[in-house]
Amino acid sequence: MRLFLLDLALAAGLTASGASATGQEIAASTQATGAQTAQDEQPSQPQAEPRPPAPPQTPRTLDDLIPQNATTDAESWAAQGSGAQQGPPPVDEPLEDEETPSGQIEADLSSSPSDPFNLDAALDALAIPEPGRLEPDPDRPSFAEIEAPNLVELPPLTEYEISDELTLAFPTDEVDFPERRAFIDRFVALSAVEALESDEDTVPQLAARARSDQELLDQVLRTYGYYDGEIIRQLSGGRRGFADQERDDAQRPVDLDPSVRFDILPGPRYSFGEIDLGAFDQLADPDQTKLRDVFAIQSGDPLYADRIVERENALRVAFGENGYPFAEIDEPRLTIDHARDQGDLALPVEPGGKYVFGEIVSEDPAFLSSRHLQRIARFDPGDVYQTSMQSDLRRAILATGLVSSVAITPRETTEPESSDPGEVALDIAMERAPLRTVSGAIGYGTEDGIKVEAGWEHRNLFPPEGALRLRGILGTREQLASVTYRRNNFRDRDQVLTIDAYASDIETEAVDARTVALRGAFERVSNLLFQKPLSWQIGAEVLYTDERNRITNGIQRPRQEYLIGSLFGSATLDATDDLLDPTEGFRVTGFAAPEVSRTLGEQSYYVRARVDASYYQSVGEHVVAARFAAASIIGADAFELAPSRRLYSGGGGSVRGYGFQAIGLRNEFGEPLGGGSLLEGAVEARIQTGFLDGAVEVVPFFDIGSISRDARPSFDVVRAGAGIGVRYKTSFGPIRVDVGVPLNPTEFDAPVVVYVSLGQAF
Repeated sequence: MRLFLLDLALAAGLTASGASATGQEIAASTQATGAQTAQDEQPSQPQAEPRPPAPPQTPRTLDDLIPQNATTDAESWAAQGSGAQQGPPPVDEPLEDEETPSGQIEADLSSSPSDPFNLDAALDALAIPEPGRLEPDPDRPSFAEIEAPNLVELPPLTEYEISDELTLAFPTDEVDFPERRAFIDRFVALSAVEALESDEDTVPQLAARARSDQELLDQVLRTYGYYDGEIIRQLSGGRRGFADQERDDAQRPVDLDPSVRFDILPGPRYSFGEIDLGAFDQLADPDQTKLRDVFAIQSGDPLYADRIVERENALRVAFGENGYPFAEIDEPRLTIDHARDQGDLALPVEPGGKYVFGEIVSEDPAFLSSRHLQRIARFDPGDVYQTSMQSDLRRAILATGLVSSVAITPRETTEPESSDPGEVALDIAMERAPLRTVSGAIGYGTEDGIKVEAGWEHRNLFPPEGALRLRGILGTREQLASVTYRRNNFRDRDQVLTIDAYASDIETEAVDARTVALRGAFERVSNLLFQKPLSWQIGAEVLYTDERNRITNGIQRPRQEYLIGSLFGSATLDATDDLLDPTEGFRVTGFAAPEVSRTLGEQSYYVRARVDASYYQSVGEHVVAARFAAASIIGADAFELAPSRRLYSGGGGSVRGYGFQAIGLRNEFGEPLGGGSLLEGAVEARIQTGFLDGAVEVVPFFDIGSISRDARPSFDVVRAGAGIGVRYKTSFGPIRVDVGVPLNPTEFDAPVVVYVSLGQAF
């Protein structure tokens, strides 16, 4: 208690030494007896003469308030008062004409010498006058007249845990927000919190990312037409997480797994109000009705920002597809009216005139003439202009491989008049690509041995699109020299004329033939840019071949010469989704070739026929593929034919697990003899692994094949193989590596065979 009184005495002395008010120094100190008088400054009366200010009192120091003997005997000094002052401190005398204002609080702070400062007495003497009652203000309502606000009751919410750090909550009733699934997918793709990896170092980042996500959620809500939505952000966990209140502070655990929750209250969904399409109404029917149906947005429809962009793009395409190459559509403007819960859409449209195709004008006629470009186009002069047909022509010109870039510009040649459309010419500017190609390859294969190949090609030596190609092969088992003339887009789009003259010397286990041949073909091809449901080929061939004959009774007969003439044709029905790597659909190819063969003064007439079919079915991310092939030589015994014209089976594109042409009857030296009929089947599963962004597949397979001597299958020789392969997908098709083993091998078959090629096995 004495220490407390000492503190009060010190505080009173310090306050008196530093207090000032209204320019007059007012000093106060504590008497040795403990008595103190508080004198309030009184305001001056207006009638009184101004009083000169009192002389300033010199502030006293702490040494003046605490005498030297207090440091040696603090207990005695505290019991009898500070003793620092020998009389009452000087105070200002009140003015004679000043009176204490009514209502001023007065207190007698006198204390007895034994009690330097009686706080209880001071508080008892404190008088606080009761304030008077205020009169009501007629211009202001009372609290009783103010209605309590209507509090909005939040709907029940359903939580969707996106991750350990992120939770979204939506109204449980899906009618309140039917777009929640698409909303979640879009938000998660852009969320800053979702992209944050969880660890201790990320705790300070969560709050900043949560604020960013709150703004993102609001933007996405507006995208779906909810302009009055509310996002409530709640942070929990982290270094501010709750601890066990029953434990001491030192033992309280710290939650280092922060999380954020967003309550999404979408509010009312806005709808489209007024729709202004500019000069759209100037279009004549039926085009106006057709294009209006394409735009499709009407007043009262739900307001989706994505739908505006989607319908705007659809309208641009529709104008181009219906003969309006010069139509202009400005950027859309959306005005939100919160009073109506609607948005007014303005999409200024200037249709321009309607046009038909006119002539095609090549800027480099010596390279690709206007006539040839018109032959490539899928439209004729006078057809209604279509942007898609213009784009198709551009792709077709690029597909020739003769140009590196193409620019097509519509140019008005005839203005529209009344109901008659105008006419536009297409000006085509091209940049030539390098036309000459030199190629080469060196390789080795267990079936082919060493092979060196070289080629030279000029793709437009005979304009337009007349190519000349020279090719040569030197190898341990094959030698070849050929000259090929090829004209693309011959007489029509995607039609090819090919004339090929070659001389070859091929030696395999089944065939040893030295051949000179001339072959011509006219075909409608399917390619990577323009995969066709129907492609076909017709042609003719004449060849002279000198071939190794079969061995009879252990005696090798001399080589035999054959002169063969052939007409051939094929057709392919293609309902697959990809030319090189199909995953759905089927493909069927039929081939037939009537031939005549003359050897040793005798002639044989026969027909070589073959059917190949394949089917593809997706099972989730994987593909199941199956293949069937049947072939026959009708009209002659197989051994009456040149060995190179017989049927063989085995190899990477036939029955895997066996060598090339290795299945079938063999002679005394183990050489395959071929046959007159063939049956093959295969099934494989192309299993997606997910490695390298899905570029790698694992492919288990099973193949089976049979070769018979006669034209009708007899199943004299049936061989089966199985194995596993790997596919690496590239932009130009899959690279294939298959490892096969024969399931019922002969003494001539290897235990394991490896195949490497481009493209699927079938």
